[in-house]
Amino acid sequence: MTQTMIGVIGGSGIYEIDGLEGAQWVDVASPWGAPSDQILTGALEGVKMAFLPRHGRGHVHSPTDVPYRANIDALKRLGVTDVISVSACGSFREEMAPGDFVVVDQFIDRTFAREKSFFGSGCVAHVSVAHPTCPRLGQACFSAAKDAGVTIHKGGTYLAMEGPQFSTLAESKMYREHWGADVIGMTNMPEAKLAREAELCYASIAMVTDYDSWHPHHGEVDVNEIIKVLMGNAEKGRQMIRRLPALLGPDRAPCPHGCDRALDYAIMTAPEKRDAALVAKLDAVAGRVLGAAG
Repeated sequence: MTQTMIGVIGGSGIYEIDGLEGAQWVDVASPWGAPSDQILTGALEGVKMAFLPRHGRGHVHSPTDVPYRANIDALKRLGVTDVISVSACGSFREEMAPGDFVVVDQFIDRTFAREKSFFGSGCVAHVSVAHPTCPRLGQACFSAAKDAGVTIHKGGTYLAMEGPQFSTLAESKMYREHWGADVIGMTNMPEAKLAREAELCYASIAMVTDYDSWHPHHGEVDVNEIIKVLMGNAEKGRQMIRRLPALLGPDRAPCPHGCDRALDYAIMTAPEKRDAALVAKLDAVAGRVLGAAG
């Protein structure tokens, strides 16, 4: 058993967690650059918590410019075991209405201007992201949201677009009608892939703000309307987060789905061929397996 530490990455509208005991904003240095912001640490019901505003307080980072690698690395360095991603999204499904939440379990990654891996030349690794989120953690979020009175849908495919512009009508129709996506956003990739490389359980909660541009009765995305829904969603998100410690508990067994052992057979580069500088940067992310390999 290890000690649970819940890391929350807050998206648009969620910039803090209420009620943390011993709350303090801390700086975490990462060899992958500066994280989006300081990280708020503390405890809820005896469970350690860490909160990182994905865009920084004041929303200073665009989706493309979010330092995803530094964010995941910094959370791992703090001792986070479980990462909850909370983010705004558009919906391609009538039943996934503005104000609803979706427990995402699949992704279509259409981003193209972001660093997507901690590994590379000098230390090559391939992890599986066939099932990119943790079912155990997703179930906890689902239960917490239901308990908070939130309308939440279990399962959905998230189309990750580069942004920062919203979709064209043609794109929106293609993603909905031909690609089978359920929601669309700009920030869960490469975040989910990096969390898997860092052997962190990861759950994505998408908070619906609009119907993108496909819906015949809602027309194009209206930013003013999005902001109104966003504020309501933010409070629902905080209520969900406050219920997670009671569900996850202070003691944590190994992940039954193997998220925390994702690197067991992933690293391909022979020990004598590994780049020492890259290996040094991987001390937090992959120290468990690189250290064991000597």
